[in-house]
Amino acid sequence: MSRHRRCPRGDLFCRPYPDELLSSWISRHAAFYVVPPLVMLRHCLPEASSLRAVDLQLSSDQEIHLAIIFAIEPALVQRMTFANVAQSSHRLISTRPTQVCTNCSPVDAEPAPILRSQLLGWRITCPRCGSQLRHTGGGELPSPFQQYRVAALRGEKLLDDEAEHGIRTWASPAGIVRLLLMRRAVLPFPGEDEMWRFRVLEKIIPELDELLPEICTSCPTPQNPILPLHLRPALLAGVAMVHSSGAEMLYMLRRSTFGLHRHRFDREAMPFFANAARKRHSTQMQLI
Repeated sequence: MSRHRRCPRGDLFCRPYPDELLSSWISRHAAFYVVPPLVMLRHCLPEASSLRAVDLQLSSDQEIHLAIIFAIEPALVQRMTFANVAQSSHRLISTRPTQVCTNCSPVDAEPAPILRSQLLGWRITCPRCGSQLRHTGGGELPSPFQQYRVAALRGEKLLDDEAEHGIRTWASPAGIVRLLLMRRAVLPFPGEDEMWRFRVLEKIIPELDELLPEICTSCPTPQNPILPLHLRPALLAGVAMVHSSGAEMLYMLRRSTFGLHRHRFDREAMPFFANAARKRHSTQMQLI
């Protein structure tokens, strides 16, 4: 079936692929009409600042406006964006495709569409078919953390439930990600060129301590928390372990930080400690 259709006005529009990103869809229209993507976007939404902005923060009015222009349902426009993704998870949305599902990605499309799942930094499996995601550039790197796969899948679900479905628990999984990527204390103090690799996550996944300097030259941070696909199972497993162990593990991890990093850890973790205390108090009251 053709990926284009004529609307009643006679204009030619591209059909969105399943799970296609809104900016990708607009860019494919731009390619068809031989104009820059931003020109196409501002033709539709003059107030739009960038393609990234409409992916993340499309308003309901803009959603309806695009739906009218392209003669599709507003709900379909919304599903192409991250507008409903929890704000706490936005840092886990990549600015460019980092992975691909070989089952769900169209192979013959030109220009190739970008799917939402290609930007989700908490996924290791495809949200549509469940297949293992692959690196976009080929040259597949095997994950050295396959032994943590079961825990990693639990962590993936926790993060996905929070981001895509708004499910809240005693501790935000995205917040746990930020805690695990904070720097930890190491004695004796390492050289300045080595400090980047010592993270709280290594207290839970000790293999990282030796593997990290061998397989990469920098480590994601709480501000930029997206790990390469082959390293991601370690982080997802860490999220699952902390979440299931409760505040006690957070207190243990806190002791591995120091100085400014401990202050940041406390600031991020304080709501989680409070939630855990309230939950414990509620449970005790029910037992009385």
